[in-house]
Amino acid sequence: MARTRKPSRDKGIARTRRTGPLLAVLLWALLLVPDGAQAAIYTFVDQHGTVHFTNVPNDPRYRRGVIRPQSRQGRASRAGDPRLYEEHIQRAASRYEMDPLLIKAVIKTESNFDCLAVSSKGAQGLMQLMPGTAADLNVWNPFDPKENIYGGTNYLCQMMARFGGNLRLALAAYNAGPGRVEAAQGVPLIPETQQYVAKVLHHYRQLTAAASPSSRWLGAAN
Repeated sequence: MARTRKPSRDKGIARTRRTGPLLAVLLWALLLVPDGAQAAIYTFVDQHGTVHFTNVPNDPRYRRGVIRPQSRQGRASRAGDPRLYEEHIQRAASRYEMDPLLIKAVIKTESNFDCLAVSSKGAQGLMQLMPGTAADLNVWNPFDPKENIYGGTNYLCQMMARFGGNLRLALAAYNAGPGRVEAAQGVPLIPETQQYVAKVLHHYRQLTAAASPSSRWLGAAN
C-alpha cells in the first residue's frame, strides 16, 4: 500500500518470520512458564512481515498479545463479528463522507472482520494497513478497531479524491498503491489487484442489495 521505513532493531526475547516452527516453539516456551512467573507477550509486525515479540516491550510498536497471522491467500485466520465495529464504521463514514457499506465491503475483503489479522506482507488489522501507511495516517495501533477503521477510511477517501471518484481505480490504488494505478492508467494487470477489486465490488453489491432502499448510497459499484 505504501513504502515504509526500515524499523530499528530490538532486544526482545526472540524475533522470527511470521510463520514457521521456530515461532511456535518460542511462544510455547513462554506460555509454559508457571502462572506465577509467566510474563506477558508483546508483539508487532514490521513492514517486511516479520513478527517481533518480547516480554520487555522496548519499542512503542509492541502490543500485548500474540498476533494471529493470515494465510498467503489473504484470508483471515478467524472471522470476526461485523456488529462489533458498526459504530466505528458509521462514524468514520460520516467523518470522511464515505458509504459505510463500502467500508464494510473493504473490511470483509481485507480481513473478514478479524481485527488482529496480519497478511503475509505485514498489513495489519481490519482494513489491512501497512505500517508506513498507518504511521502516515496517525494510526498508532493498527490492531485497535477504531483507529484502523478511521485510518483505512481516510486512506480510501484520499484514493477516491485522487482518482476523481472512480471506485474501481480507488480500490485498485488501495490495494496496489496509487503510483501503479497512475502508471497503468487504469486497474493494473496484477492478478491480486484485479481479484481484490472484483471481490470488494462483489461484497459491496451484496451489502447494498441487502440494505433498505433508504440506506443505499448513490455511488454503489458503478
